[in-house]
Amino acid sequence: MTSGLSAAGLRGEIAVHATEEELFGAAAEWLAMASANAVMEHGNFSIALPGGSTPRGLYQLLASDGWRPRFTWEAWRVYFDDERAIAPTDPASNYHMVRETLLDHVAIGAENVHRMRGESEDLDAAAAEYSSLLESTLPLDATGAPRLDCALLGLGTNGHTASLFPDTPALDVMDRWATRGRADYAPFDRITLTFPTLNASARVAFLVTGEAKRAALQATAAGTAPAARVVPHDGTLHWFLDRAAAGT
Repeated sequence: MTSGLSAAGLRGEIAVHATEEELFGAAAEWLAMASANAVMEHGNFSIALPGGSTPRGLYQLLASDGWRPRFTWEAWRVYFDDERAIAPTDPASNYHMVRETLLDHVAIGAENVHRMRGESEDLDAAAAEYSSLLESTLPLDATGAPRLDCALLGLGTNGHTASLFPDTPALDVMDRWATRGRADYAPFDRITLTFPTLNASARVAFLVTGEAKRAALQATAAGTAPAARVVPHDGTLHWFLDRAAAGT
């Protein structure tokens, strides 16, 4: 089911799928079209990727024999939504998960993978470094924000996205593209993209699965969750939901 407005009031294009597998297939189709269009328009495809449990299945699908040939991986420019304050070799690292499930299996050059330095002793400096990286490697939109072709996002059970957690200073950072985040579960310290960066993206897509995410989805629709503040000002917003999350 696809519509411009869901019964719950989410903004953007909403697609509800019977199973996680169907959702991942639909998201892969969408990514194939988005990346092909970007490559045709300007020669590359810049995307910010999430960690967490839900995207893992999508990454594994993209790296599979059936899907891998459908992408011009050499044209991808990979960024990250957020990172935990741990080493990139730690299994809990977002970079580690993305590398293990996707990057190790496709032809994206190492120079085109831009990870956040979560292992840094100075996370504020690491976040500032990532802000500068975004500004120097991406085109800027009319507001001066770096413009990603795509930001892929997850949704936490408390309504957070990236590492933009409820009642934290990161929510109100408007003058930087990345900042220090603070989670409400370990590892607590994070680096995260900010709302100005996410909202400058040409395309934003949320992947939301499972009954445990239903309350967070409802809070987002009601405008009370951090994820509700993701509203691209010159781009499109898409929601890939399974029935368990959507409550249908």
